[in-house]
Amino acid sequence: MNFPFIFHFEISVSILIATILFIIVIIQTWFLRYLNNRLTKLSFQKKSQSTKYGKMTEQFLPFLDVFPWDANQFRFLGTPIDGVQFEKDRIILLEFKSSGSSLSSRQKQIKKLVDTNQVFFEVIRIDI
Repeated sequence: MNFPFIFHFEISVSILIATILFIIVIIQTWFLRYLNNRLTKLSFQKKSQSTKYGKMTEQFLPFLDVFPWDANQFRFLGTPIDGVQFEKDRIILLEFKSSGSSLSSRQKQIKKLVDTNQVFFEVIRIDI
């Protein structure tokens, strides 16, 4: 008996295997993109969290026992350096770093200015 509304397909084994492999490649590609996006997001969150912890630590570091100067003479700036320590015989620009972190390009530039004696004190008077 032949039913006109039923289609009869003959699919070769090689076409079936190629189709299945194509579907597997599509699924793998989607999954790898998903993992990549997730890892990128997690990496960004970790860096962001690390930055937040660093900024918090900078605020109270002068009050810890490891700080070698009088914390009352420290003034927090935040950027481009963390702060300034005022001593009787010198003024010290301070940058707090943890682990393997390094100076930013701006901080390196400031250090170079200090090292080459390009730091000055000036007074600006305003008559009111």
